[in-house]
This record gives sequence, structure tokens and C-alpha cells, in this order.
Amino acid sequence: MAQTAPFSHFERMIAWRYLRAKRAEGGVSVMTWISLVGITLAVFALIATLAVRAGFRAEFVDTILGANAHVSVYSAGRVDVSGNTVKGFENYDEIAGRLAAIEGVTRAAPLIRGQVMVSSQNATNGAEVFGLSPDDLKTIPRVGLGADAVGEIDRYGEGIAIGSVLARELGVTIGDKVRVISPNGVKTAFGTSPRVNAYEVVYIFTAGRYDIDKTRLYMPFAEAQSYFNREGMADEFEVMVSNPEQIDDYLMPIFGVAGDDALLWTWRDSSGAFLRALDIEDNIMFIILSILVLIATMNIVSGLIMLVKNKGRDIGILRTIGLTEGSVLRVFFLCGAFTGIVGTVAGVILGCLFAIYIDPIFSAVNYLAGGGVWDPSIRGIYALPAKLQLEDVLSAVALSLGLSFIVTIFPARRAARMNPVEALRYE
Repeated sequence: MAQTAPFSHFERMIAWRYLRAKRAEGGVSVMTWISLVGITLAVFALIATLAVRAGFRAEFVDTILGANAHVSVYSAGRVDVSGNTVKGFENYDEIAGRLAAIEGVTRAAPLIRGQVMVSSQNATNGAEVFGLSPDDLKTIPRVGLGADAVGEIDRYGEGIAIGSVLARELGVTIGDKVRVISPNGVKTAFGTSPRVNAYEVVYIFTAGRYDIDKTRLYMPFAEAQSYFNREGMADEFEVMVSNPEQIDDYLMPIFGVAGDDALLWTWRDSSGAFLRALDIEDNIMFIILSILVLIATMNIVSGLIMLVKNKGRDIGILRTIGLTEGSVLRVFFLCGAFTGIVGTVAGVILGCLFAIYIDPIFSAVNYLAGGGVWDPSIRGIYALPAKLQLEDVLSAVALSLGLSFIVTIFPARRAARMNPVEALRYE
């Protein structure tokens, strides 16, 4: 007997005819639709989840790297000739120049840092002061030039810059004045009295992180030195590098420049635990959704088992007229594989559309829910992001098609091994 080519035209024709079976023939078409819809929804959910996960991580890391130093260089403290412990850097301009000269370092700025209370006529709130020069402020991504902000950054030397959430809670806007209160003020014979200075708000920025926009206040470097009694000193240095993902490669050169009493704190030290939690959550979500895809593909098995049972007479006739076991196996394999392929393609399309149009979709959900679906004070960022990645789509496609093909083999083999004599005995 001549061997037919695998997946030949007549095998595809028979498989297509079986997929279009009428309800009267055992409801196989209904099972086919159920399998197709189940795979479509499972693949859609997998791609949508992977896209949101990737988008959330990218946005979170971008906001960390955008407004915060990749490496903070601060002083462990040293004892001066009088026996007092001194923290900070005196020759900060020289150290900043040497830090900026390190290969891969894109920015090195001396910084004064302190905690204050900020008060307006309407409210009082806590804030963290960052004392930076006007030129250094302009180079901060998401805060300086090109950032989402209002006001004139060129007037920063005449006042202060604050985050948009802090401005909203204080009820102030550009041109208003606020009182900045520090408990460590003027030292007198009777102790230290609080220092209260009034400053004009000249610049309001939105960095994209709720906690930054709620608490951060930028003050000119010289003014911050005077305000915190740090004349001639810098508390630390903000260092940014060209490749923050490889931050460990920069630590030894920075140590060599900063001095023996320097300590380093990287962006991974501050947010590494959260990023590791995201990685664990990503892996768990992928496993859970993979199980969902497996459950959806199991409907193919149910449909094929019903199809094999209903088509026992047809299988017997086909075997009698010369079809091999391999041909019968391929016919029923095509029935299941076609359902898996169509469901996977439909799921990929829906998942990609969801990721692309997530903003209007989320806005509609937020509107229908009456608002408040996404709380930035809890989640840190202002919107639900999505980022389509080719590797995520390919992993979803490979998982769905792989499971669809594997589960199809078992009922297809059962059909191929059916004895034609037993199939036609009662016909």
C-alpha cells in the first residue's frame, strides 16, 4: 500500500468536515466552540497579565531612576581635632568633579538633605528638602528640563520647587509663599530655636511617583547650606550612571574617589526588596495562568473524545478502504490543533489590543466604577501601565500551542488504534 504524505489534502478535508459537525451528530460543534472560546480567553488573560506586569515594573523602575540618585554617596562621619563627630564633605566641588570623571557616570551633584515642615495658610505637611544648585536641578530626569511641570525652572534660584501632590495638599500654586520650618535652627545661649523661613513657590513638578510628589522640596544649594547650618559642607552626592542595571560595576571606582569615610547606597538597596517581590509575583502569576491555559486546552480532549465516539463508524469505513493508523491520527490531530491555533491567534489579538488600548479601557472601567479604582497613594504610580514584549507574546503562544498539540495526541491515538471490525460490528 502506498504511503500518503502527512497532512495531505484529504486528511485536512475530513478534519474540516468533522469540525463542522451538526448538533444532531452529538454536539461536537458546541464542544469545539467551547474549547475555542476557552483557549482564546486564557491566552488573552495570559498576555494581558504579562503586559501589565512588564509595564508596571518598567514604570516603577523608571520613576525610581528618573527622580532618585542611582548611587548616593554619604559620609560615615569622622572625628575632628576637637573630638567632635563631623559628617559630610568639605571639598565637595573637587569630589563631585572626580565622580563625574568616572567612566559611565553621567551626573554627580553635591546635595544638602533635611526634614522640615512646610506650612501655608491652608495646611501643614512634612517634606524632605533636597538642596541642589539650579544647574544640577535641571539635569534631573522627570523633575528638571522637559519634565511634566509648571512654573519657571530658571527662577529656581529665587525660590523653591515642590512636588505636585505636596502643592495640592498645601493649596498653593506658582507665586504663592510657604513657610519652611526646621527644629534645628539658630543656636543661642538658651538652646536651639526652630528656624522659620518663607519661600516663594516658583516651580511645581510631577515626577510620576506619588511618594516623591507628596514629600519632595528642592531648595537652592547655597540657601540649603545656610538654612541647615551646613556652610562649607555637602551632606552627600547624587550620582547617576549610564547603565543603572549594572550599578555594581560602578561601586569600586566611586569608592576610590569618594574617600575612606564614604558609604554608598544604590537604587537597588532602596527598592531591591520590592523588585524581588515583583519577580516572585510574576513567576507565580505565570504558573497560575499556565494552569488556566491547560484547563482550557483540556476542553479539546473532551470534544475529541466525543468526536471519536460519534465517528466510530466513519473510522471503521476509512480504515477498511485503506487509511492507515497514521492518517486517522493526523485527521483527529488536525481537529484539535485547528481549535488550538484559532483560539491562540484570537487570544493574541485580544491581548495585544488590550495592552495597546489599556488607557481608554481603564478610563471606562474607572468611570463605570465611579472612580477611585486606582489609588496612587497605595500603588505609587498614577496609572495602570502595559508594555507589550515580544518574548511575553511568544511564550504565551508557545505555551498555548504546545499544550493544545500535546493534549490532542491522546484522543487522536485512540481513534487511530480503533479496530475497524469492532467499529462496524453492529452497523
